[in-house]
Amino acid sequence: MTPHAQSTADAVPATVRDANRLPLATEPPVPEPTAAETLPEQAGLHRIVIVGGGAGGLELATRLGDTLGKRRKAHVTLIEKKRLHFWKPHLHDLAVYQTNYLAQAHWHHFRYRIGEMIGLDREQRHVIVAPFIDEDGDRVTQKRRFGYDTLIMSVGSLTNDFGTPGVKEHAISLETVEEAERFHRRLVNALLRAFAQGEPLRKEQLQVAIIGAGATGVELAAELHNTTRTLVSYGFDRIDPDKDIKLILIEAADRILPALPPRLSSAALRMLEDLHINVRTSARVSEVLPRGVKLATGEVIPAELVVWAAGVKAPEFLKTLGGLETNRINQLVVHPTLQTTRDEHIFAIGDCAACPWVGKSAATVPPRAQSAHQQASHMVKQIKNRISGHPLTEWRYRDFGSLVSLGEYSTVGNLMGSLSGGSLWLEGGFARLMYLSLYKMHELALHGWWKVSSPGARSRMSSCTDAGTRSL
Repeated sequence: MTPHAQSTADAVPATVRDANRLPLATEPPVPEPTAAETLPEQAGLHRIVIVGGGAGGLELATRLGDTLGKRRKAHVTLIEKKRLHFWKPHLHDLAVYQTNYLAQAHWHHFRYRIGEMIGLDREQRHVIVAPFIDEDGDRVTQKRRFGYDTLIMSVGSLTNDFGTPGVKEHAISLETVEEAERFHRRLVNALLRAFAQGEPLRKEQLQVAIIGAGATGVELAAELHNTTRTLVSYGFDRIDPDKDIKLILIEAADRILPALPPRLSSAALRMLEDLHINVRTSARVSEVLPRGVKLATGEVIPAELVVWAAGVKAPEFLKTLGGLETNRINQLVVHPTLQTTRDEHIFAIGDCAACPWVGKSAATVPPRAQSAHQQASHMVKQIKNRISGHPLTEWRYRDFGSLVSLGEYSTVGNLMGSLSGGSLWLEGGFARLMYLSLYKMHELALHGWWKVSSPGARSRMSSCTDAGTRSL
């Protein structure tokens, strides 16, 4: 797989690069690395490499660093192509919940290596990482290899467009902070355009179509209802949000939130309808157009902005990664121990893993934040067992239920647990509090009680200035 960063670098004209540096095209060729990076501090230690710094990967690196790295019982390396970690479930809020990988590695005794994994040498147990090219087109690092004794894949998932025409060209998928910022920018521009023009609004103007009514789509629709009204209050007095702004939520299944209990779906639908959000179920999208969405029935829904929030799949490069077994959506197939089926030294957690749901026949664990959190916790025990020579244990998924936030308006959900003897239905303020606590639990896993509860300590951690030696 060719890294996106590489193609970006090649497109940067030499005239815009630093005059003291050679253009990338004239830099001398770099020999292909044949040996893995070796540091004196690794000598005699079990080498743990984690690829992917999402929720599960960063939690795992942090806990392993705090328990094994700190005590020099193992050497822990996190490979991630981004500089900042964000909690993906909060992207639809159009806000940024970020953690600096450099600072996190410094405080929690693991190494952060920037770059994108492009290959795997299972015979030599090497992870192959592409050169890192920065925003200006300068090569920061060369192609590298990192040796491992235990490798954990935690590269997350991407939006699955199911090959639908026009999605890549005309829709936005809220997978990264950059995409969330792009969507917010286009939304503001749409309001500015409508406010400034003298002629009547075109039929697609100020209409937002959200394709996919899972948790992300439903939460985004509710959040946008609040966001658009807040933006209009900033001086767009010629725009009537109730009349001019239309939100359309499109779902192919016969109800919204199809993966969750029907009672939750019905409650969320009532709340969305109270917000005057147009919900279209049993509506399969056949094409995304420059100014709208075409359904399989031939109906065209006009829209100025289209968000694709339907379906997930693991990254494409996993299909050809070292001959490891994958399923139809590119997930690495793993045993209940979280080991991949064809290599006992390689594990997978989070959305990129197809893990059997022990106790449910032929079912796999759903790609949820709570799954990744539980798997990260279990992997800490598995690594300790591997190092000590003890047998590995099976991971059993515990479904703690689902919560769906409808912005400032409400939250609905159900919690599963032995205390309630089954399912506890939640709605309103208490459910909202529980939803907000999910991110707090993620923060606790990364930073601990003291740093989370102390704003001053958290600020000092995030602005760490002496972590530069651990950057690359």
